[in-house]
Amino acid sequence: MTNTILKAKDVSITFGGLKAVSEFNMDLKQGELLGLIGPNGAGKTTVFNMITGVYTPTTGEIILEDQKINGQQTEKIVEMGVARTFQNIRLFGYLSVLDNVKIGANLDMKYGILPGMFRTKSYWKEEREVTKRAMDLLKIFGLDGFKHYSAHSLPYGKQRKLEIARAMATNPKVLLLDEPAAGMNPTETEELMATIDLIRKNFNMTILLIEHDMKLVLGICERLMVLNYGQIISEGDPQEVINDPAVISAYLGTGSEEV
Repeated sequence: MTNTILKAKDVSITFGGLKAVSEFNMDLKQGELLGLIGPNGAGKTTVFNMITGVYTPTTGEIILEDQKINGQQTEKIVEMGVARTFQNIRLFGYLSVLDNVKIGANLDMKYGILPGMFRTKSYWKEEREVTKRAMDLLKIFGLDGFKHYSAHSLPYGKQRKLEIARAMATNPKVLLLDEPAAGMNPTETEELMATIDLIRKNFNMTILLIEHDMKLVLGICERLMVLNYGQIISEGDPQEVINDPAVISAYLGTGSEEV
């Protein structure tokens, strides 16, 4: 695990004179699981939004492998190999579980309007291929038995799995998980940890994780970075980071959440 796949170099962003993230630097290694933690409002999701093209950094560069991605449209960044999930689950609720994952694979669909309208051989060939690929993912995530269920009818924990499966359908090089354990009970959180471990084993996936659940963070992350007021205040081994006085002070000083 030596090659850097995603790099942020002196990345900052300003909103109306307020610097939300200041000189953020990160080297995410191939196959690494890096946790990005910090108090509410620290700038974590803003970092995700800059990586995925929702925001364009005011200064600095974000580089995926050897390509600069800041300034690119979100769909282009997905094509280049960055996928994400959201703190608030965003599924196509009334579509089937299978169709939600097939939508994630849409980037690989090559047929045009006419083959789609007239159901040509090329249409059916691609549909069979993407359906098989989607079913393979659902099986990995233990959701194949729910393929015809509408997404909104699934229990919360399975909806979170489905969102991750849809992200994986884009064939990402880097997966960004934004508070995947938010709203989960302890059993669902344990299942999520197993799911993330499964992704890494099956896909050798590089993961950047935002999370407040410290049991999950310490159970799966190999390295931590801590943001506070948009600046990195600590990084390194998870146990050392959470015992860093600066980190403890940052959390206790907010009065809003526990480490």
